[in-house]
Amino acid sequence: MTPPSYDADVLVVGAGPAGVAAAMMAASLKLHPLVVEAEQVGSKLHMIGALENVAGGWTAGPQLAEALRSDLMRLQKTDRCSMVQARAVSVHGHDDRAELILSDERLLIGRTAVVATGVASLTPADMPWVTAPPELVTPPLWRAAPESLSGYTYVLGADRPLGTWLRAHPDATKVLHVLCPPADQYKTAEVADDERVRIVPVSHVAVQPDRGGGWRLNVTDQEGTQKTYVVNTLLNNLGAKPAALEGLVEGSDGYCPPGHQHPRIHVAGDLRASRYQRIVTAQGSGAEAVLAYYYDTTLFGAGGRR
Repeated sequence: MTPPSYDADVLVVGAGPAGVAAAMMAASLKLHPLVVEAEQVGSKLHMIGALENVAGGWTAGPQLAEALRSDLMRLQKTDRCSMVQARAVSVHGHDDRAELILSDERLLIGRTAVVATGVASLTPADMPWVTAPPELVTPPLWRAAPESLSGYTYVLGADRPLGTWLRAHPDATKVLHVLCPPADQYKTAEVADDERVRIVPVSHVAVQPDRGGGWRLNVTDQEGTQKTYVVNTLLNNLGAKPAALEGLVEGSDGYCPPGHQHPRIHVAGDLRASRYQRIVTAQGSGAEAVLAYYYDTTLFGAGGRR
């Protein structure tokens, strides 16, 4: 049988913290990575206005995104890495290769693949506790400038970007009324002492446009009591869902446990599970995914090196 023609040693899907860490680790081990990214390097980092748990002096997501872009550019200039601007749609493992299919039907072949596609934002239509018009589009909290928030401001969901927004805007005085379902309750501990937050426990919220402008919220709290609020500004902070590729093995929650994938396929970053979605854990998992391939001499022989 004719051996496959490899496009790269390591196909890396996604150029966020996990994907860039995987590419850098591969290059350091004399493996050639090919990075596939549909948007810009570190695109989701631009949503993060303040960083407090990333070592190295980084203070904001866009700053770190620019550093990751510089890392990949440096590798490309020395021919230690390739990059393709495209959207991947499926990944498949075989005995001797990993295959990646792009949205334009191109096929890429690598000795292994590291999938770090992360997560996508949830919408009101995704949430069983929210009833809303199909056309409802609520601006994301992370993008909201304090000066743009008028009148009563309500937030759908108490996901962790709430704390990030508050840290990014320490001088903001606007009070955020946060509609919090039971599943989000544990996430509110980090903002519980911030006087700019009012947690509103809910079991269901029905959203309707208000005749006078803004929104009418029919809220059922966790004891079954119903109230109606008329609000000027409504923001989305519902969280995220895994952006899994076709071909990955998904758990019941839609995330892709690394140990359940084909031996040629590695999963890194936020796509692994909801619990450890942090920049530093994503970086570590990207590097570990490549090391797992490199040291698996039983399956790949000589660490998969050409």
